[in-house]
Amino acid sequence: MNVRLEEKIISQCDRSNGERAIWWRGAWWSRKVLADLALQYETRLKESGFREGNRIAALMPNCPAFLGLMIAVWKAGGTLTPLNLQAGLASTMDTLAHSDVSAVFLPQGMEQLAQGLSSSGLPAIGMPLDGPLPSFQSRSCEKSDPEIAVLFYTSGTTGMPKGVPITHSNLLDNVTKSIIHFKDLVDDDIFVNVLPNFHTLGFTTSGLLPLLGGYPQAIVPSFMPPENAIEAIKAAEVSVMIAVPTMVALMLGAIARGVEPPSSLRLLVTGGDKFPERLDARTKQLLGVSVLEGYGLTETSPVVAVNEGVARRKLGTVGTVLEGFEVEIRDPESDVLPAGSEGTLWLRGPSVFGGYFRAPEITREKIQDGWFNTGDVVRIDEEGYVTILDRVTDIIIVGGFNVYPTEIESVVQQMPGVRECAVVGVQHPVSGEIVKAYVIPSGEPKISTRDVISFSREHLAHYKIPRIVEFIDEMPRSSIGKILKRELKKS
Repeated sequence: MNVRLEEKIISQCDRSNGERAIWWRGAWWSRKVLADLALQYETRLKESGFREGNRIAALMPNCPAFLGLMIAVWKAGGTLTPLNLQAGLASTMDTLAHSDVSAVFLPQGMEQLAQGLSSSGLPAIGMPLDGPLPSFQSRSCEKSDPEIAVLFYTSGTTGMPKGVPITHSNLLDNVTKSIIHFKDLVDDDIFVNVLPNFHTLGFTTSGLLPLLGGYPQAIVPSFMPPENAIEAIKAAEVSVMIAVPTMVALMLGAIARGVEPPSSLRLLVTGGDKFPERLDARTKQLLGVSVLEGYGLTETSPVVAVNEGVARRKLGTVGTVLEGFEVEIRDPESDVLPAGSEGTLWLRGPSVFGGYFRAPEITREKIQDGWFNTGDVVRIDEEGYVTILDRVTDIIIVGGFNVYPTEIESVVQQMPGVRECAVVGVQHPVSGEIVKAYVIPSGEPKISTRDVISFSREHLAHYKIPRIVEFIDEMPRSSIGKILKRELKKS
């Protein structure tokens, strides 16, 4: 019988029930308090008619109730579907229709959203962020494999949400291998759980990993404003933070404005998007730590690679691949390329999911003989360090030459007067495509289109130089801060 996550978590609570588990709103909770909360939730679930193989949706911010509900759903043999509370009613309804859940949980005080959900026949239950679960009645739904722990929804680069079922064994393997791989962790580390829980990076590395690994975690419902997150990090004496690059940039901005930096922070790991190398020196200066970049995908539970420690990091890479992953680099025809080649990353291993929820066509496109096509173009050096070059779908082909937007973005962002840059391809009758750069200026010094093109000409091959430059005030972003290039292409 497969070991289940809730058994591991409850076992951890039983062995150390007096130890700190959760910092919440200025106070520490013991593991026993968390286990008791999960037990009360489990009782309510079973009383409602919730059964093994059913699914529960949680539109909850990071909070003790979310962790308690997660454990309770697993103890009842069900699957948790965490969703974005800010996604809007129409988008949420589409996702809930696809996921076919028994009930939806959301914070108390969201009556308008609850009413909208209930009008469709879905039980929508308001609950406190840290207290008992009220009585409710589940609806019947089509049962799924009770081995599925979490059903994540991801839009990837297509904009069309896909259900990604992740099993107990997927998550247990990924957490276990991450802890082994990450050499700088120590027994008394304290994590901050501030990444959104509906995204697998936050769910696994900031919520689940501390529970399974025995590390305390400080729960922060929302990163914004960054000043509040910094204060929570200081109050709970957090030493480990998993973040996305946008969070790091916002923290640096707050500290530059006079917010006192946290002195306890020892390890800062980023994922979810490429970390701009130009920010590393500033991060070291203002936060006192170097950034350890990693890489993962929802479909891989999520961690694939990470720089294993400060001493062995290679800036600009996402580190080495976790133990247990088989790796192949393939060409567009799915043929395996020799070592050192640039190509699409394919993965196989116990952290990799088995296929998309109710989407056999997409599954056949992305999985071949157990190998998952990540859609990311990478290069792996002789020491095993992985460099993410770009998404296959983002590559620009100029006159037959492959152009990686990340290379151009990295160059333009080094230019004085540029705060941020994103690059896309634009159709062209002669060369097929040309490079277009969207630039957010910093304001000082003032820059023009000609300045950006001239600066690029000094550092890039002629076919990589942006031919069009558009200045904008902000980038369209996903819920975790990743730039949505498909939205830029629409403009």
